[in-house]
Amino acid sequence: MALTRQVISTLQDNGTDIMGPDVLAYHYPDASIISGSLLTVEANHFAVLKSRGAVLGVYDTGQYPIQTPDKPLVGGFVTGFFGGSSPWQYEVLYVNRAKLLVRASGVATSAEMAEMVYQVDYYIHVDSKDDALKLTTHMPFSGHYIKADEVAAYAAPVVEQAINQVVQVTPMEKINEHIHEVVELLKEHMSAFLSVFGITLNDAKVLILPKDDRMRELISLRAFGLSEVEAVRYYTALKMAERGLVSAPNMAVGAPFSIGGATMGTYPVPDGHASVTLPKA
Repeated sequence: MALTRQVISTLQDNGTDIMGPDVLAYHYPDASIISGSLLTVEANHFAVLKSRGAVLGVYDTGQYPIQTPDKPLVGGFVTGFFGGSSPWQYEVLYVNRAKLLVRASGVATSAEMAEMVYQVDYYIHVDSKDDALKLTTHMPFSGHYIKADEVAAYAAPVVEQAINQVVQVTPMEKINEHIHEVVELLKEHMSAFLSVFGITLNDAKVLILPKDDRMRELISLRAFGLSEVEAVRYYTALKMAERGLVSAPNMAVGAPFSIGGATMGTYPVPDGHASVTLPKA
């Protein structure tokens, strides 16, 4: 067996870090760690060293020699004695301590039972070595990674519950007036939930829109001060104009539109006399 010192790191041969902006934790894919191996922890990482499920240590930024029972020469003998597999198995779990962006989306219902789509962007990070240990203890790995979208999947029911708690009792047109309330409630629920996994919630942003495109346009027209009937007329007029219909202005102002033939007009006369209807020239 080679006596070269093994370097355990997240840096790849090309110099890039395998833990990108969407990776929260990474399981180093090599269990043949021997005594004297160098555990390298970058400035934005934590590392957890385990042996057969037991945590041996949690490491901050730096480079640390690993002391294990299987010394290089003895380890080679023991490996051969046990048929090619060492009785001591070690694993290194790296935890990203940088701030990560997580996105979640879903559907809520307003007070009128109208479907509203929401998009939530929130920022998370792992703050301490104790938090790194919580993460590796409570959140399982999918292969060798825990990615941001897996955190979003775990937190999805909490996000949905927090948003629906406000949206379901709010009329559709007034939901944006309560967006600050939604954000604060979401942050409260999410902070409590994520802390179990050692994850700190930094900030959250919420966008809520009607699921139906037609309803979004009607609400936009209502924002100009139009009544419900006027908003429907103007929406219909815009759709007619998109198709080149000349009657679109009539729809917008609520006036009739006649095709061909003489149009009868009504002309006012002085008070005390009946109006007279004459054909237009």
